[in-house]
Amino acid sequence: MSDQKHHTTREDRRKELKVLLDKVAAHPEHDMTAERARIAVLKQVLAD
Repeated sequence: MSDQKHHTTREDRRKELKVLLDKVAAHPEHDMTAERARIAVLKQVLAD
């Protein structure tokens, strides 16, 4: 196993945001409170 740390990039965050938005859109009947909270955080981070 490598000791190298992965540095999260803006592109990583954009990809995560897209995955979460697609997941929420695909299943609007589910609560997904945690996912929606993460979406809000990602949008705020990416807006900076």
